[in-house]
Amino acid sequence: MRIAIDHRTHYKFTNPQARIVQMLRLTPCDTQDQTVVHWHIGLDRDARLRDAVDGFGNAVTMLYAEGPITELELTVTGEVLTMEASGVVRGAPEPLPPILYRRSTPRTLSSVSLAEFAGDQAGGTPLEQLHRLNVALHKRYPSAPDRPDTGISAAEAFAGKRVSSRDVAQIFIAAARTLDAPARYVSGYRRDGEAHSAPHAWAEAWVERIGWIGFDPATGLSPDESYIRVAVGLDATGAASIAGTRVGQGEEQLDVDLHVDRLGGEE
Repeated sequence: MRIAIDHRTHYKFTNPQARIVQMLRLTPCDTQDQTVVHWHIGLDRDARLRDAVDGFGNAVTMLYAEGPITELELTVTGEVLTMEASGVVRGAPEPLPPILYRRSTPRTLSSVSLAEFAGDQAGGTPLEQLHRLNVALHKRYPSAPDRPDTGISAAEAFAGKRVSSRDVAQIFIAAARTLDAPARYVSGYRRDGEAHSAPHAWAEAWVERIGWIGFDPATGLSPDESYIRVAVGLDATGAASIAGTRVGQGEEQLDVDLHVDRLGGEE
């Protein structure tokens, strides 16, 4: 599938900012089943952009902008060719061993009720357990839209009723780790024909003799060719699309417009 991305983030500040520094995890990498045709990150003002790779193997871009800044618009446009792989991740950069992803973080801490929920999915092969967990979470949260990060933990989200795709991905990760499966957070894009206010999120878990496999509890399925995989981390904070600091007083207003479209001529 040939997928086009148009992702625009507009910042407006109540007071001029002296400086803005951001880490952008907005550039996908080539894998065996994902090829970046072209990709561009743009700004509506003079700024310095520096490309690098973080410890998880993600492509990152550091943004440095000097003030006074009252508004800033960040645009991401590109095209990616994808292939169906039944959720299996093949050929992605893997600088870290799977066992690292057994590590819990404050965002992926479990709870008694969440551990019990995960235990109800136990039995059979590790792969069967993970698929059951994925389906069970989708049944529990049939609607998990893409929304900006609220910063809550997996345990807090599990205790609530309204979750986003990033919340339910972190719940899956916390539950999978209680089943002794290495699991990690993934941020990226999913084509579903609608406009969004944030990138999509899902999870990946490690299964021996297969490798990393994607699970999207927002759909109850594994990612297919309609997904573009961008960044991975231990949790939503570690794989955030945009993270940074600003020097200046006042409040920040954020507006995001995201379109993921299929281009014709590719199957």
